[in-house]
Amino acid sequence: MRLLVDSHVLLWHVRDDPRLRPVPTAAIEAEDTQVFVSTASLWEIAIKSALGKLEAPDDLPEQVEEMGFDLLPVTAEHAWAVRGLQPRRNDPFDRLLVAQAQVERLPVVTADPCFDDYGIEVVWG
Repeated sequence: MRLLVDSHVLLWHVRDDPRLRPVPTAAIEAEDTQVFVSTASLWEIAIKSALGKLEAPDDLPEQVEEMGFDLLPVTAEHAWAVRGLQPRRNDPFDRLLVAQAQVERLPVVTADPCFDDYGIEVVWG
């Protein structure tokens, strides 16, 4: 299985936060699962952390690597795919994750209901 984790799911997983449900946790931790973290998620977390809107570990990129997750770079194809998405929500990071999920054919692990509006596969975090 291949999964793309949303920013909050990444933070919940790192913190072992009980808001991350058992089923997606098991899917993320399964040996046969390839977990992707978008570089856009790290960018979003860095911005929000710098603004004091959330707390993130200083070594988050290293933790992502240590957990064996793969970084998904933002490509020109991903960025261009955003233009075809209806702006149902004004969060550019969510829209980029949707575009990446569409282009790469990845389910997204999230607890954010806005992802349902885009017709992508969602695993509820």
